[in-house]
Parts: sequence; C-alpha cells; structure tokens
Amino acid sequence: MRLSTVILPIRRWSDGGRAEWERAEDLGFHTAYTYDHLSRRTFRDGPWFGAIPTLTAAAATSRIRLGTLVTSPNFCHPVTLAKELITLDDISDGRITLGIGAGGSGFDATTLLGNGQEPWTPRERAARFGEFVPLLDQLLSGGEVTAEGAYYAAGAAQNIPGCVQRPRLPFAVAATGPRGLRLAARYGQAWVTTGDPKPAEDATAADSLAAIARQAGRLGEACAETGRDVGELDKILLTGFTPDRPLDSVGAFVDFAGAHAELGFDEIVLHAPIPDSVFAADPAVFEKIATEGLAQLNG
Repeated sequence: MRLSTVILPIRRWSDGGRAEWERAEDLGFHTAYTYDHLSRRTFRDGPWFGAIPTLTAAAATSRIRLGTLVTSPNFCHPVTLAKELITLDDISDGRITLGIGAGGSGFDATTLLGNGQEPWTPRERAARFGEFVPLLDQLLSGGEVTAEGAYYAAGAAQNIPGCVQRPRLPFAVAATGPRGLRLAARYGQAWVTTGDPKPAEDATAADSLAAIARQAGRLGEACAETGRDVGELDKILLTGFTPDRPLDSVGAFVDFAGAHAELGFDEIVLHAPIPDSVFAADPAVFEKIATEGLAQLNG
C-alpha cells in the first residue's frame, strides 16, 4: 500500500505553496498530486493557480512523484497538453503521473463558452474523452502523429525527444462508467475512483465499500474484454468523497485503508488539510498518519 496526498493550488508559491510541497516530500508521501481545474466549487472566489506551472515549480523537490488528479478535456487539447507534459516529465526527471478523467459540469465546463453555446452533455464528454485519451497516448509515445477525429485532430505533430519515462509517462484513468473503465483497461497504468459517484444521503461506510467493490469488479470485466490482466493496473482511491472519516485518527485511517486494501487498492490519497473548507482536518493527525499510518497497516 502506498500513501499519497493532494495539495490544492490555492497558495502563492512564496506564501506557503513551496513549503507545502516540500513538507509532503519530507513526510514520505509516495506522490503529491494537484487538481487540474480552472477553479473548483467552494474555492471559486479565492486564489487558484494552474496545475502544470505548479507542478513545474514542485519539481524542485527531489524524490516525491508528482501528478494531476485529474486533468480533463474540459479546457485542454491533446496536442498542447502533450507538449506541456513532456516538458514537465523532463524537468522532474521522470516523476510525473497524469491523472486523467472525463471531467464534469460546472465552472471548468462553462468558462470558455461564448453566447449561445451550451455545455457538453454527459454523452459528449464521454465521447470526447474516448478520443482524447488514445490521441494523447499516441502523442506521448513518440513518432509523428497525424489524426482526425470528430472532436480532436493532430497534423504531423511531433514531441521530440519524448518522455523521460518510457514508453510514456503513466496514465491514472479516473472512471466509474463502462466507457471510462474500458479506457482505463486499455490505456491506464492505474485506475482512480473517488467512490460512489451518486451516493445516497444516508449512505454508510459499508455502502461505500460495496459500491467501490462493484466498480472494481467492472474494471476487471473491462480488462478481460481487452485481454489484459487487471492486476497490471494500480488501483488508486482518492479520499474525501465517501462517508468514511479516515483523517479522524491514525486508527481510523488504518481501518479504512485496510478495508480498501482487501479490495485490491494499492494507493490511498489524502487531501492536505485546508482550514474552513470541506477538506478541513487536524494537521497534526494528518502528519501522524503520514509517518505512522502505513507502518501500523503493514505491521
């Protein structure tokens, strides 16, 4: 089991931002991720910085892996994103993981729209994601790429010298539906879930665990359809969206992580605490989990 964290890009680099990434490395987290949004929900009226520039600055660390959790097609094009990722992989000396998902409704989906334009429907988001991931895979894997789809095109695009990581940097594909799970099975080095995307208001931790188990089962079916061993994919759980409270104590974390390890999860991701937000938590408990939680779980 690996333990990672998410650092939201809400602090100026000179005013706590840099220190937070360096602290994540000092605490021994496997990966420090950040959200790739234009802004997000309750954080919309406050500071919010870009993911790729933030990760580029965070590459000043030396050991910890870095990544997005997640990037989506909402405001990205595969050609330009591939160029940025290859550059970031080079600057970080091959420490980048691309978390990628179909995206959703809200601020990211509407900011670029002009008068009379409608946000993408869920069907169109899924269709775009189905084009986005294979094209990005081609662009990052080397060679000249020419492609034309219903939504995205590339004309003799080249990304020399390619990724430091070969054949390309890893994809962690966030998915719960059948189309997304097939993409994870075909192109992912990891699968990401946040739990039940539509939990009942009175859902319990047991309900959540059962929903995640069903998702893992469907991932196995998608892998079987593509002729791939589901064991080849890492399974990542981004916490904070289930009824569980793993940040209440080290014991709560150990019980939570152990239950999900039994479902085959390899990596648990905790949000770094943000006071007065949905991600509020005791920083001392968070750090104690980072330094003692896995030792207790694996001991």
